[in-house]
Amino acid sequence: MPSIANIAAQALQRRIANGEFVVGAALPSQRELSAQLSISRASLREAISTLEALGLVRAQPGKGVFVTAGHKLDPDHPPRGTEMMTPQALIELRAALEPTWAGLAALRIDDAGLAQLETIQRGMEEALKVCDLVMAADWDLQFHLLLAELSDNPGLIGISHQFSEQIGHSLRLPFSNRAAIWAPADEHRRITSAIASRNA
Repeated sequence: MPSIANIAAQALQRRIANGEFVVGAALPSQRELSAQLSISRASLREAISTLEALGLVRAQPGKGVFVTAGHKLDPDHPPRGTEMMTPQALIELRAALEPTWAGLAALRIDDAGLAQLETIQRGMEEALKVCDLVMAADWDLQFHLLLAELSDNPGLIGISHQFSEQIGHSLRLPFSNRAAIWAPADEHRRITSAIASRNA
């Protein structure tokens, strides 16, 4: 079930795609947008952070949030909520965790777990087919968190939950490069295949 922030991000994404908010234009104020979407300002800020990571908008302190629609997010300046980890630290964290999650999942996975991975993979591909980058990014995070769950290691699962926001941010970055939006789905397909053959 998508969060309120993701539903709001999807709504704003549609309005950008439909041309209601054009490239270079400022979005309405937080007060106005939160009233239009019937959500709290905290949920709106989270939605804007998601859109910023996807390269659809750019927040300029003191000026507002502007539509960029496809201009790549600067990975050296992540949106609010991820300041505690540098991009390099996120890369190192994922490089340390993800092969272990996949390796243990390959050893311990059952048919139900494999079916869950495949369902998430299909969901991500369906979202990409209709250019719903918000939902694709959400499916991407679900895939990685499920890998942690399938490791069946309480410590590794705990780490995945502790750093899910930071991992989610790093997973959204590739979607800001429109030429490579299918790369994460292709990677998931390879991972799922390796796990299914018990060769992760």
